[in-house]
Parts: sequence; structure tokens; C-alpha cells
Amino acid sequence: MTTISSVAASTSTQSQSLIQSVTGLNVDVNSLVSELVSAEGKAVYDQLNTEQTAINTKLSGLGTLNSALSSFQSSLKSLRTGSVFQTDTATSSNQSILTVTPGTGAVAASHTVEVDQLATTQESITNTEFANSSAVVGTGTLAFNMGPAGGSGSSFNVTIDSSNDTLAGIANAINNASGNTYVSASIINVDSTTNPGTTISKLVLTSNNPGTANQFSISETDGGSGLSQLTDANLTQQTKATDAVIQVDGQKATIGSNTVSDVLQGVTLNLQSAAVGTTVNVGVSLNTSAITSAVNNFVTAYNSLQTTTQSLGAYGGVGGTNGALIGDSTLQFATSQIRQLSSAVVTSSSGAYDSLAMIGVTINQDGVMSLDSTQLNAALTANIQSVSNVFSSSNGVASRLNDTLTNLLQSGGTISSEKNTLNTQLSSIQSQATRESARLDSYKAQLQQQFTAMETVAGKYNDTGTFLTSWVKSGG
Repeated sequence: MTTISSVAASTSTQSQSLIQSVTGLNVDVNSLVSELVSAEGKAVYDQLNTEQTAINTKLSGLGTLNSALSSFQSSLKSLRTGSVFQTDTATSSNQSILTVTPGTGAVAASHTVEVDQLATTQESITNTEFANSSAVVGTGTLAFNMGPAGGSGSSFNVTIDSSNDTLAGIANAINNASGNTYVSASIINVDSTTNPGTTISKLVLTSNNPGTANQFSISETDGGSGLSQLTDANLTQQTKATDAVIQVDGQKATIGSNTVSDVLQGVTLNLQSAAVGTTVNVGVSLNTSAITSAVNNFVTAYNSLQTTTQSLGAYGGVGGTNGALIGDSTLQFATSQIRQLSSAVVTSSSGAYDSLAMIGVTINQDGVMSLDSTQLNAALTANIQSVSNVFSSSNGVASRLNDTLTNLLQSGGTISSEKNTLNTQLSSIQSQATRESARLDSYKAQLQQQFTAMETVAGKYNDTGTFLTSWVKSGG
């Protein structure tokens, strides 16, 4: 906001010359009026400028605090979500057979894996050769049953009538049938084996997912002889649905998918090819460097914030300069809350650790945070989940700090509200300055009126003097 100042009203040059001509005195009326008006408004304007400067200083300080808190909040993200604690390193000695993806709860260890069989999807093709996709097949109901023969898997029906009884219509009806999330129907146009040299159409039915749980069978339920061409008896099973079979550390495991996530804790095996007799070494190790880096970033951000808040609230002493937010309640609240929340016990943590101090993160009497990497690595090795809980559980340090920072930083939050209050005060100061300016304009007019009256009186005395001088010279 522009510094408030008074602009002294100026008298007219005509008034000045009139006084000078009548009184014979060399009086600078403009300067005189300006000085009088300036002196009249000085105390008020000095007070308003002092208040305005103080408010603008606080606004600038709040902006600095807001930026520092935002930077600190950013350092919490990977610790708050716990994602950094999932950064295990997993390796496969033969990625053409299988690849490995680490996840939550992975345990550092080495394993041997042999892929004996991949999981496959069922693919069945009609034996009947249809002239084309528009060929009429028949009407009735096709019943699809999912899962191993004789099992109690899911099922769905497809009704075929005169509106969809062509090969293309039936394929579309199957794909859009209510309850069908298992089978896809398509049409292929290939060479005829019964009439060489011609092109015919066949219906292909494929399970959407591999494994025996996703195999299917088809029957016709209400007498449409044409639809029997699409039932199991008239289909060739090009590919049979099979489960994956692997050997983990010499132990057999059968899984209905090539993505195996429930055999090794916290590790997903992505099967690529079967290789009976070939052993793949799978290793899982904790990526402690990523976790240490994230905790170090947190410590650095905390200390940077502390340096900023101490500067904002500093007392400059006699003749010194105070911090922009000295004595400010928002600064005091933010500082005390952040230190308290960083030091307090984490009640939602399970396991051996329930505070930053227990995993090597401490705050000294000067408010400086430090990290003992050796102690942190020992805690990670002993119980990584408990370390994660210290930061990311519901009452974890990063979680509760993030909640408090959000309340401070959000629109309508503590900082925003204080800024609004200060801006309202600035508007009030501007209004006071406007009123003072109007008062000084009135004062200026009053002075000009007084000088005009003085001119009139001085003029009369001049006329009298002139008359007496002439009268004396003429001998009375």
C-alpha cells in the first residue's frame, strides 16, 4: 500500500500578490499555508503510516510463514502415505521366465522358483462353417456355465430371437449379455475345409481370464436346433483352460493366474514362460537408502522451518530490528504445535516403536532436529512396519503434522483468516486517511479565508496612511 501522506492545499498566486501589493510585505503565502496544513495533519498521518507499515510487515511475514509451512508439508508426503516404506528391491535371475514386483509387507529374503506351467485361457471355435457373419443360425437360449465341469460356478443365459439370430447378432448378444464378465465372442473369416477355395465364417469364444476357474461350457435349453451348432458338442477346444504351476523353494503351488501375488509375502511374480527344470533365483531386499533419504529430507525441512520461524519471531533488542511476526499468535501456535506433534508418542503405532526418538530422530533444547542413521537402519531391519506406523498410521507424526498444516494453510484457515483481518485494518487506515484529507482541505479553506480578511484590513490601513501622508504634505 502506498505510504499515506498529506498534500498541503495551496493558496492562489493571486492572493499572494494581493497581500504583497497591499501590505508591501514579501510573504510566501503558498509556503505558509502548506506548512500550516502539514503541521496540522502530521501527527495523524505519522500515526497512520506507522500502523500501515506494521500491518504490511506482518502481511509479508505471514507470506513467508505460509511458504515455509507449505515446503515443510511437501516433505511429509511419502512418509505420510507410507509409499517410501514399500520401496523394496526385488530381482529375478531370468526375466524371460518371470519378473518380480515388490509390494507392501515384502520380507527381505532369497527364493528359488521354477515355472512348470503357465495359466492359459480357454478358446473354443465352432465346427460348423457359416457362409458369412450374416448367416442365420437359429433361435432359442444359450446357457453358459463357468468353472470346472460339475462345479458350481457362475452362469448366464443369452436369448436369441429373430432380431439377433445371425452369426454376428449372436456374437454381439453374447458380448452384451447381462452377467457376462467371462467370455468374449468374435468372428473369424477363414478358408473352408469342406469347399476349398471359398471363405467361410466361424464363431470364436474365448474366456477373458486364464485358469480352470474361468473355463466355460455351453448348452442350448429350449429346442432351437440351429443353436445346437454353438454348443460344446459342436465346438473344437483350440486351447484348454489351465492353471499355473510353480515350484517355490521346492514346494508346489497351483494358481489360476500368471500374476502370482499370494505365494511370496508382499511380492508379485509375473510369469512369462514355462521352463520345467530351470530354476530362477528371486531376491527381495529392503531399499533402506530411499527411506533414509525421505527421513533426511523431513529433518532438513523441519530445521529450515525452525530457522524461518525463529527469524520471524526474533526480538531485535535495543536499536535492533524485530522479526516481522514478533508476538504473533499464529506464529506461536504453528511453532509450538509442530514441535509438540513431532515429539509426542504415536498412539496408533504397533510394534516396538512409537516415537521419532525411538528410531533415531531427536530434537535438542535449541529446537534443532537430527537423525541417527545407524539407529534408523537398525529399526528398519528389526521392524519396518512399526517404523512406517510412526510416520503414516492414523496418529503418525507425518499424518498429524499434515492435518495441522492443512488447517493452517487452507483457504479460510488460520493464516488466511489473519491476513483477511490485517487487510481489513489496512482498508480502515485508508478510510481514516481519506477523512483526514477532507478535514485538511477544510482547514486550508479556513486559512485562505483568514488571509483574505487580513488583506482587506491591511488595504484599509494602507488607504488611511496614503490619505494622511498626502494631507500632511499639502499642509493640512
